[in-house]
Amino acid sequence: MDAVLEPAAAARTAWRVGTVVEARPETSTARRIVLEVPDWPGNDAGQHLDVRLTAPDGYQATRSYSIASAGASTRVELAVDELPDGEVSPFLVQDLAVGDQLELHGPLGGYFVWMPQSETHDERPVQLIAGGSGVVPLLAMVRSHRATVDPTAFRLLYAVRAPDDVFYSRELAELTAGPNPLRLDFVYSRRAPHDWPVPAGRITREALEAFVVPAAQRPRVYLCGSTGFVERIAGWLIELGHAPGDIRTERFGGS
Repeated sequence: MDAVLEPAAAARTAWRVGTVVEARPETSTARRIVLEVPDWPGNDAGQHLDVRLTAPDGYQATRSYSIASAGASTRVELAVDELPDGEVSPFLVQDLAVGDQLELHGPLGGYFVWMPQSETHDERPVQLIAGGSGVVPLLAMVRSHRATVDPTAFRLLYAVRAPDDVFYSRELAELTAGPNPLRLDFVYSRRAPHDWPVPAGRITREALEAFVVPAAQRPRVYLCGSTGFVERIAGWLIELGHAPGDIRTERFGGS
């Protein structure tokens, strides 16, 4: 039996029209897109939305994307990585222009979200783990953490192919400074920076153990990436003693 949404919840998850106000390259294969959505109700850090494209012949394609922004603003930010055989991402990365409009459905999701300590009364540290573009919802959490001046200790492990593939590289570097800074660790699978202490290669169980908050501290873990990455990392975390209930996962496929 399908769940029946309460009126307020239904209003929050309605289809809306957003106008592109910024569209610029994020990496060689990804684009940052900012939309103005006048009736956007705001969203929590970690939520996602659906984007629907309609072709001239009426064919429609819908895909889900994580939201990089959070809070009460009517500006909604996405960072989309192109998949060459995708139906939606090639258009968003290659063809979408400032002034274009997109149909958006959201905000969606209530499980993979981070809330400030003042609301959760949970003082445990937070461990974020991203694979590639899986950093997008985690960035929303880091931004919200900084904006709310939350005292929770935050650490991010970012597994990415090469330095040029890092999303929001400048902003992430800035977030490692200042009060209650983000602790940021990288694992590069194909090419590491010159003199990087860790050789390039896929993340290992040993590297994961070295770069995450120890299980003894019972961190809240948010893990986002491709299905294979998420399943592998989640399994290792459990082997390292992290409780399954402390690990929240979000995974992505074709788009």
